[in-house]
Amino acid sequence: MDEQKKIINIMAGGPLELIPDLTRFSEKAIWIGVDRGVFYLLENGIIPDFSVGDFDSVSDEEWSIIDEKVPNIKRFLPEKDETDMELAMMWAVDQHPDLICIFGATGGRLDHFMANALMLSHYQNKNSFMTIKMIDKQNSLSLFYPGEYRIEKDSTKKYISFIPLTNEVVNLSLNGFKYPLSHQTVNFGSSLCISNELIKQSGNFSFEKGILMMIRSTD
Repeated sequence: MDEQKKIINIMAGGPLELIPDLTRFSEKAIWIGVDRGVFYLLENGIIPDFSVGDFDSVSDEEWSIIDEKVPNIKRFLPEKDETDMELAMMWAVDQHPDLICIFGATGGRLDHFMANALMLSHYQNKNSFMTIKMIDKQNSLSLFYPGEYRIEKDSTKKYISFIPLTNEVVNLSLNGFKYPLSHQTVNFGSSLCISNELIKQSGNFSFEKGILMMIRSTD
């Protein structure tokens, strides 16, 4: 990753089997642990720079280890307005990073996943200077606002899907893709742009109105 960028990685407490190899993301990044995600980081030899949560998903023994090894912990009562993930996002955004990568936020409870995915729209829309990605072993999820974007082929994530998050995404064009589009309006709930692929080393996409979620996946 670009050493000039300020990168914050957030580790939540999602299923371990979906978390990728963290050594690919750890160099020169600030780490935030969220609830049980703090323990995951410690198991991977990473001491988070900041930790937050109600820690209701860790055992007493695990909490003792966290409390002993992690220097900067903000513990909340379970009864609160924000989720643990949103508390972590609020802290991360206040640091003005170029990139936020979120791990351990997929799988398990669908309500948590949906809240986490849609939270990206809220925080990235308010902070256009940064990029937010949600990453697991199989997928990478990110959001885009009107403009033109270049995309590079990724041999580990062959499939590319575009999902409207607004009532419509206007004048969507896909160039360099197996299934190209030219100035197409795509409505919310449409499956038109699911499971596309790049046919060249790079391609580009553009649109004029709306919010577009891009998911890059492997089988």
